[in-house]
Amino acid sequence: MHQTSVIGLQMCGYSHMGVDILAEKKGAPGICPQQTGYSQGVVGETVREKCIWGLTTGLCRTVDVHGVWRTNCQHFSLTSVVLVARWLVQVQAMFSKTKIHTLSNFHTRSISSLKVVWRKDPTLDRAIEFDKRYKQCARVIKEVLNEPGQVIPLRYLKKRRERMRLKVKAETFLNQNPGLFDVYYDRIKPKTEPVRFLRASDRLRQFLEEEQQIFRDNEPLIVSKLCKLLMMSKNKVVSADKLLHVKREFGFPNDFLVDLVPKYPQYFRLTGFPGEGKSFLELVDWNPEFAKSVVERRAEEESERLGIRVRPSFNVQLPRGFVLKKEMREWVRDWMELDYVSPYEDVSHLDQASREMEKRSVGVFHELLSLSLHKRIPVPILGKFCDEYRFSNAFSSTFTRHSGIFYLSLKGGIETAVLREAYRGEELIDRDPLLRIKDKFVDLLKEGWRQRAEQLRLKQEKIREDMELMATKVGG
Repeated sequence: MHQTSVIGLQMCGYSHMGVDILAEKKGAPGICPQQTGYSQGVVGETVREKCIWGLTTGLCRTVDVHGVWRTNCQHFSLTSVVLVARWLVQVQAMFSKTKIHTLSNFHTRSISSLKVVWRKDPTLDRAIEFDKRYKQCARVIKEVLNEPGQVIPLRYLKKRRERMRLKVKAETFLNQNPGLFDVYYDRIKPKTEPVRFLRASDRLRQFLEEEQQIFRDNEPLIVSKLCKLLMMSKNKVVSADKLLHVKREFGFPNDFLVDLVPKYPQYFRLTGFPGEGKSFLELVDWNPEFAKSVVERRAEEESERLGIRVRPSFNVQLPRGFVLKKEMREWVRDWMELDYVSPYEDVSHLDQASREMEKRSVGVFHELLSLSLHKRIPVPILGKFCDEYRFSNAFSSTFTRHSGIFYLSLKGGIETAVLREAYRGEELIDRDPLLRIKDKFVDLLKEGWRQRAEQLRLKQEKIREDMELMATKVGG
């Protein structure tokens, strides 16, 4: 009589690795280790469970990494259990050799020497490309609004074309984006000829008022983001000029150091004068509610939903067809088994080249990208905070080394770190409330583009009518 017993074996690695052990009793019993995939070195996403087998009782139990037991009883014949036990001894020997080899590599090779081939992700690249036109318009608007009286001679704007990274002539830009500015004539100096000036249109000014209202509505969110940036830093202090440089990445208002920071003396202390290079924003009080990362909050939510303790861990989403070399798979597998290091913990005792410090750095990058508006930040901007957040000089290799967590885009000739889990295709899954500002700005631009398209349509119709009329006269 044919009798088959199957045990599901889960190995801890870079993915859930389903391992089926087949114990077959039919005349001469046989076990097929090839079905496990272990001999082939199959490794995939993170698992949170290890399996413990009560072989003598035929009981299969699972226990999570925090010691929370869950039991799944499956009874087997004594012959099947003995066969499985023999094969497990072989697997254990193979696994021990692999672990010894891997651990020896940890001591002989540095983290930075582990290389992963960069692979393009067209979907995430499109998400970046989609925003280029809007950012171009925002740079031109910023240039005008920063001028005294928020007006600028058109010829001055032409001279700043390179600084604004404007790929077309200033006149062409104005024609392509009607509704942003009003063009009028005025004198630069008394007794000079009038020249063309630009000023914000009524529609643009209405948008700017709506933008300020959105900032006011989301002030608690902005305060929490600012506190988190300080709490993750080495000495709980960050250069004010650096924060001004990244205000657009995190959705801070233009004048947040002047208008917002003084309103919260319980959290912030500003020293020096912003813009002079010697101004710093210090954290005054530590708020425990702000000291929870996105990863930790997600683990808490999963624990409440499942009723078991879930440890914080990163979501890993390797792109389709992406393959890691065996050495890198082993390194990442064991690295993922390390305890999560919160970006808000004090890590002054950790060695900069240790795996634990790598874990912490990945946690900081994950948290920074999660706090950003678009869940992505250009690498040069992150590089400005190497000292504050203890990043190594070669920190950008972290994004390729952990390709299942991050994507390093090269779109536009600028390296941009992208958080994979934040996107479904090219769309953000959870949108930051401050992105309402971008939505309204896009609506403003699209209204102007529709206006231009209608003007071009009417112009083409007029040309066609004129040509038809001319053809009629010639034929007559």
